[in-house]
Amino acid sequence: MNLDQNVLDQVKQIFSSLSHDYIFRVSCKSASETGKEMIEFFTQFSTTSPRLAIEVEDVNSDKSVTSLIRDGVPTGISFRMIPGGHEFTSLLLAVMNADGKGKTLPDEATISRIKRLKGEISLNTYATLECTNCPDVIQALNQMALYNDNIASVAIDGNLAVSEAEALGVKSVPTVYANGELLWIGKGSLGELLDKLEEKFGSREADEPSKEKEYDLLVIGGGPAGASSAIYSARKGIKVGVVAQRIGGQVKETTGIENVISVLHTTGEKLANDLRLHMQDYDMDIYDSRTLDSVELKEPVKTVRVKGGEVFKAPQVIIATGARWRRMNVPGEDDYIGQGIGFCVHCDGPFFKGKDVAVIGGGNSGIEAAIDLAKICNHVDVFEFLDTLKADTVLQEKVKSLPNVTVHLSQQVVKVTGDGKTLDGIDVKDRISGEVKPYKENGVFVQIGLQPNSEIFVPQVGANGRGEINVDAFCRTDIPGVYAAGDVSSVPYKQIIVAMGEGAKAALSAFDDRIRKL
Repeated sequence: MNLDQNVLDQVKQIFSSLSHDYIFRVSCKSASETGKEMIEFFTQFSTTSPRLAIEVEDVNSDKSVTSLIRDGVPTGISFRMIPGGHEFTSLLLAVMNADGKGKTLPDEATISRIKRLKGEISLNTYATLECTNCPDVIQALNQMALYNDNIASVAIDGNLAVSEAEALGVKSVPTVYANGELLWIGKGSLGELLDKLEEKFGSREADEPSKEKEYDLLVIGGGPAGASSAIYSARKGIKVGVVAQRIGGQVKETTGIENVISVLHTTGEKLANDLRLHMQDYDMDIYDSRTLDSVELKEPVKTVRVKGGEVFKAPQVIIATGARWRRMNVPGEDDYIGQGIGFCVHCDGPFFKGKDVAVIGGGNSGIEAAIDLAKICNHVDVFEFLDTLKADTVLQEKVKSLPNVTVHLSQQVVKVTGDGKTLDGIDVKDRISGEVKPYKENGVFVQIGLQPNSEIFVPQVGANGRGEINVDAFCRTDIPGVYAAGDVSSVPYKQIIVAMGEGAKAALSAFDDRIRKL
């Protein structure tokens, strides 16, 4: 692929401050088509800085791989892909992070955890250039390789390693293997991946315990509600700490956003970056890549513990942990996550080109998924639990016009079937007749709404039957000093703009209670 001159000029500006020398070592059959394209790509890319160079190693292997070398020493980062599309950013950040630069570098506590991982760890991540979730995973694992000399991270384009991916049963991206064993499937943050590696390989004890961090107010969560809460609270001049798995939250999974008032169009990735920039413009401490371990909310001073040993304390807490995709909870589902069952059409749809697939759910997300899949799949079955679709009329009209989409109403999936490795269908119950009928499907995309990330709080704070934390009109929970906002709360309408408003309301309520000593 040829890189656009405008893109090269922009990269030149980004790389103008590089302080180390880098070599892209391309190991490939130089006469092969992939080898030629990889050499051409990295030759062009290397023209963006005098500190970049390319070195070609002709090998007798079909696996074309480019390794990043810094000052003559391997960084542990390699690409078995020509990193265009969404992965172009991963390449840029690999160089910038290796140079000690970048706005999303992990903090000292996270770096310490990475360095304490035990053993030699070889990470292979299967991705596609169209996948919007893959860059986060690849960039996180690349950072781990930079901070731990015993970790190697290889990003692999599944479209260039088709037989290899098929042999492993990869049907969802990103899929990560650690030392040849399946480690992770789907979207993930640095913190989540680090948790998984610690669980699998173990971790050495820290040299000294982490000191408790005290704040006037803690915000738990970094999505639209959490960001809004933190900004509004910081504007009041109080000491604010934010504890989150990732800034942006579930927003990062959204490709196009056109309903944030005054913003005609944006993407989830851009909005997440804008949230971080806005938060960084205020005096607050942001602790991302954190996974909650335990919380104590009923005492006057609340305590939040995260994996890795850090402890945060504050008299007030705003819970803004958002939600995640809801699952069907039927036999066989867990067995085929990533092996035929997917949640992201943009990421995993290409694996099912020319095949038969099912979409579970008739809301906006389900019908949008069916419309997208109809462009590449042989046939799409849509199964809706209710007796009518919930999607917007314009989407319903569109899906009805597609000859290779069939909509099934009043249907309930009761089982996922397969041979133990590959999904081959679903059993569906007609809710009117009671008849159970098998449907042969190569893939299933679940689009049945959201489940609140409230489990760790619910034993202490009140929640409704859906697991949403109950709040009043001021975002107060039933525990003094504890507030909830956004998709984790009982507020109706799970929309970005609603979450932002609720986050602001929670912050204003907390400050009002604070000054009135309630």
